[in-house]
Amino acid sequence: MKIASFNINGIKARLQALLDWLDEAKPDIALLQEIKSVDAGFPREHFYDLGYQVETHGQKSFNGVAILSKPPLEDITRGLPGDPSDEQSRWIEATVAGEKRALRVCCLYLPNGNPAPGPKYSYKLDWMDRLHARAKNLLSLEEPLLMAGDYNIIPQDEDATSPEKWSADALALPESRTRYRRLVNLGLTDAFRANVAESGHYTFWDYQAGAWMRDDGIRIDHFLLSPQAADALAGCEIDRHVRARERPSDHVPIWVELDI
Repeated sequence: MKIASFNINGIKARLQALLDWLDEAKPDIALLQEIKSVDAGFPREHFYDLGYQVETHGQKSFNGVAILSKPPLEDITRGLPGDPSDEQSRWIEATVAGEKRALRVCCLYLPNGNPAPGPKYSYKLDWMDRLHARAKNLLSLEEPLLMAGDYNIIPQDEDATSPEKWSADALALPESRTRYRRLVNLGLTDAFRANVAESGHYTFWDYQAGAWMRDDGIRIDHFLLSPQAADALAGCEIDRHVRARERPSDHVPIWVELDI
């Protein structure tokens, strides 16, 4: 089963680019972030035509996550538990039946947190605490699980071309990285790092200052796998070439293959 994650930075602005990539990459499941659309406005008919079930948790002009799936989805949950007052659409999860076992898939768009310090950074840290609690709860089921999306976290300096530029940024501050490590230390596997150890691999290049042309990137889109999912990991790659296309997102897709 091929499962991809892609922060598309606006479903309406990137619709054709997304459709082209889906036709090329043919993932069984695509987890989307920053759809920037209410549920009713999501152009789901285009994805029905490709054989995908579409489940969204949208928000007008901001945030929003979605799951596109060829296998049927069940037990769909919208919103990260732990704060009923949180109105930002950043989390959707569902169960999909594989040929061998069921898999719980969680699509997330973790808050950016800038400027830091400040209320946006406090929200980011609180959200990560809630994420930790949800992961702990799901891991207790001892079933195949993945949590994928735009984490807005640069885990290590090796995950940035110019780490010094990010040292005071919410994506790389010690409190952010500590919470990310605390999450991974629950027993999760970073799928990409399980396959590739060297630096120089990124999922985001800013639109500003010619970052793409200079390959000034960061790795902030991640797949974290439970032990049961990690045992089924057959590969993980970043579709870097998508960033060079017309009107691209500032992110590129990352995907895993699971023997499940």
